[in-house]
Amino acid sequence: MSLPFQRDQHQGTAAFSGPVGIAEPGSIPSRCRTTNVKGGRVTKKVFAPCVIALLSATCLTTIASAQTSWWRTYGGTSDDGGCEVRQTSDSGYIVAGYTTVPGSSGPDLYLIKTDASGQTQWTRTHHEKVYHYGASVQQTSDSGYIIAGYEGYAAVYLVKTDASGDTLWTRTYGGAQSDYGQSVQQTLDSGYMIAGYTESFGAGRYDAYLVKTNAFGDTLWTRTYGGEYVDEGRAAQQTSDGGYIIAGFTYSFGAGTPDSANVYLIKTNASGDTLWTRAYGGTNDDWGKSVQQTSDGGYIIAGWTTSFGAGGYDVYLIKTNASGDTLWTRTYGGTSNDVGNSVQQTSDGGYIIAGSTMSFGAGDEDVYLIKTNALGDTLWTRTYGGTGGDEGGSVRQASDGGYIVTGRTWSFGAGNWDVYLIKTDPDGYVGIEEPLSRRPANPTRLLVEPNPFTSVARVVGHETDVFALSDVTGRQVAICRGDRIGVGLRPGVYFMSPMQGDLSRHRGQATTIIKAAY
Repeated sequence: MSLPFQRDQHQGTAAFSGPVGIAEPGSIPSRCRTTNVKGGRVTKKVFAPCVIALLSATCLTTIASAQTSWWRTYGGTSDDGGCEVRQTSDSGYIVAGYTTVPGSSGPDLYLIKTDASGQTQWTRTHHEKVYHYGASVQQTSDSGYIIAGYEGYAAVYLVKTDASGDTLWTRTYGGAQSDYGQSVQQTLDSGYMIAGYTESFGAGRYDAYLVKTNAFGDTLWTRTYGGEYVDEGRAAQQTSDGGYIIAGFTYSFGAGTPDSANVYLIKTNASGDTLWTRAYGGTNDDWGKSVQQTSDGGYIIAGWTTSFGAGGYDVYLIKTNASGDTLWTRTYGGTSNDVGNSVQQTSDGGYIIAGSTMSFGAGDEDVYLIKTNALGDTLWTRTYGGTGGDEGGSVRQASDGGYIVTGRTWSFGAGNWDVYLIKTDPDGYVGIEEPLSRRPANPTRLLVEPNPFTSVARVVGHETDVFALSDVTGRQVAICRGDRIGVGLRPGVYFMSPMQGDLSRHRGQATTIIKAAY
């Protein structure tokens, strides 16, 4: 049965915007300033080359560069987040994620279409008795969209829309247990590939899951990959030979298993049959979150590591050849927690990585953008956000050479978490003329990291305090320490409230947490 998206009136809020690389007479070109975004407060530094730029500004205005930079938030007063962004054929952007409607049982799938400046053209939500979560989106060959995620407690969920975001059909896949979609792509035969993980089928607790459909979403075949323990697929792509590459993590294979996870890479043929698998990492936890086939036929994988790096979690980048053999690895970050959620090869042969950092930036957590050369050596890093929490989930290089990033923000927007969309210039800057106001920090907010999570989360700064967890009916289902949030619970939406410890300012506050898997 086709369940239609509902047209929604959420509007994108322009935090600030401005032309990048276009000099107006008498103005300083914004690329001549350092404009690392820190909650709307900007320090401007004019470099010597700007004198030349000012002298030639009249000529530059005739060059009509199309590069623009801006950021926007979208959503309401409850929790909203962006999971994946792609540029569309009209030079605008499509974002898939989730939105929480007051009174609903959990998050609803959220689809946002913007123009090239981030202005909302339309949004769609999916209000039903069972919640839906949008994890991945792509524009299809008919100018519509395909969205993958999961439904309820849970089934892989696939939605096909027309160019206006109106539903053409929906499909669910899986069995009697919990199954999750994490990545979708239209394939060469006009069908679809959905990757994720399944509890219903396979050899272990969870297995990586690959579903191949025809153009109408009807199943052609399914495959599972993994061993005795938990193995999950988090990203996938059809490769140049017509097969598939899947990245995620494994507790069944590798140096740290079964006590710790290793990055998991699976290469299949066009029928989904395994050609080879690889595990990467050390004796502590290492996760893969994003994969892309590179121009040399090899693969680039981004995620995070606790086996290597400066401390806590560090961003982890792995480059392999076409057979999955490691060519080099790199870590990025500081002494706190830093994660990589998305990677893309850029037009210069290097890489762009988006994630989150607790080592650098203005607040609890900031969006983290890293640009490297072809060998993974850092060219520059940028952070974006305010005094609250801000997370980067997906990045793409835009047609003008800049970057588009989505995630979620607690620092800006209408309330709680909001979808965060950032457009930068090719150097990662967001050019502005004047700082604008930001949402005040919420002193009573508890930061749960990560959230959503798949095994266990922690309450930052309150690891030894005690919290009660309730389900959507209000029934208390668990009591957990702050460093063991979610242990033993089935996937679902829960509300966390403080019980003991130095938490007087948080009394009466319920924080929404989402558990996706054990």
